[in-house]
Amino acid sequence: MNRAFRKYHRQIAIILCLPLFVTVLTGMCFTVVHEWFHQRKLGQFILQIHTLEIIHLEKIYPILNGLGLIGLLITGLSMTGLFRQHSNSQTKA
Repeated sequence: MNRAFRKYHRQIAIILCLPLFVTVLTGMCFTVVHEWFHQRKLGQFILQIHTLEIIHLEKIYPILNGLGLIGLLITGLSMTGLFRQHSNSQTKA
């Protein structure tokens, strides 16, 4: 079971690497450009990239990002062993 979760986790991570990188990078850039330098036009352009509005995916992109992150969390947490039930192998004498 753990091997299967590792496989799925690796596949999801490879698929989500670029979209999550774009989301994080443009989110940080938007904050810097819009809030610190008060460049509204450049901030709006970065926001269009952030939401993928620039290629008309703004309605589905956040959902796909969120579902991918949930998948990574589930597979990652399952590999940690936090939710395994430990059997009582030692009996009290």
